[in-house]
Amino acid sequence: MKKILILGAGIYQVPLIKTAKSMGLYTIVASIPGNYPGFELADKVYYENTTDYKKILSIARRENIDGIITTGTDVAVITIGRVCDRLGLPGLSFESAQIATDKLKMKECYEKFGVRTAKYRKISFDNEDYAETVNQLELPLIFKSVDSSGSRGIIKVTSPEEYSAARDYVLENTRSDYFIVEEYIEGEEFGAQAFVRNGEITFILPHGDYVFKGDTGVPVGHFAPYDLAPSISEDAKVQLRLAVKAMGLDNCAINADFILKDNKTYVLEIGGRSGATCLAELVSIYYGYNYYEKILKVALGEETDFNYADGTPSELIKGTPNASMLLMSQKDGTIKSQKNNNPEDDRIVEVQFDYKPGDSVKKFKVGPNRIGHVITRGETLKEAVDVLNDALEKIEIDVD
Repeated sequence: MKKILILGAGIYQVPLIKTAKSMGLYTIVASIPGNYPGFELADKVYYENTTDYKKILSIARRENIDGIITTGTDVAVITIGRVCDRLGLPGLSFESAQIATDKLKMKECYEKFGVRTAKYRKISFDNEDYAETVNQLELPLIFKSVDSSGSRGIIKVTSPEEYSAARDYVLENTRSDYFIVEEYIEGEEFGAQAFVRNGEITFILPHGDYVFKGDTGVPVGHFAPYDLAPSISEDAKVQLRLAVKAMGLDNCAINADFILKDNKTYVLEIGGRSGATCLAELVSIYYGYNYYEKILKVALGEETDFNYADGTPSELIKGTPNASMLLMSQKDGTIKSQKNNNPEDDRIVEVQFDYKPGDSVKKFKVGPNRIGHVITRGETLKEAVDVLNDALEKIEIDVD
């Protein structure tokens, strides 16, 4: 029986763990202690921080694993790179993982390779005169932690009077001694999922984003297909390919965040793992295969392809339209009751509650504050979105 080491036991790793089990794999899960649903699904659990690659490498050697993977989080990616390099396993390299998990290194690569991105500056936390550097950029700005995930440590700034509070917020959400400030690009946020294997990008699937406007834009849902003019779609794909090459990413899923301004695609970030917020499900529904299974097979070094379910190459198909949205609380509190009042409908792919009555939840500000999700599909995108909106109306969650 092959062994797979999955980093993380949270809600975005649960489908990965379940798929691994269904494939007959021995699942080893590593995560910090906590009320994480993936623990009870695993064959074996290690309560370790997934960013501690020395300890994770020791576990990987002890267990003689055949592969290592995560989904939906950036923080574990650097550990995957280290383990893959040291044990000769399929996956992204430690060098590229470092770039994918440090937004400064990422921006430096983009600048070197000519990837279209926002102007930025590096700021050290011990620099008391940082305002002079920040003032070289045009307001509004984004103060951004270089090593956070799930939109934490990222905040929009509209005036110099906000610099100090924004800097303090970033400091609370980073392990680094520096951060970046970049110019805010006003435009339409969208993204793409992709996969690079043996130096070749196997597919690129642009998707629309539903964005929650808080301290900064936080994706709370997605939809595909995304209606882009052919020239804009091609520009986005060119920028993605250029960014992947700049970062040296290979044998991994790709999660890309873009901004569209004046019909040009600007790269915000590229992650070396599949996206969160139902994005792996979006790929699965659109292409008609289990994307988690594909990700796992590549991590194990097994043969697989990323064609449509009937074997048609992905770039030639018209996929299944689908849409998703997170469930969110408007306040901190305890779930008093929750109910899904939707009738049976095969267009409603999934209604999921992350918590049960009696559990404490937080007011939604960043991705990890989610309390569930809804995923739908349709013959057309309009149908999928209409079904999604109707399904959301029929869900009752009482937070007291």
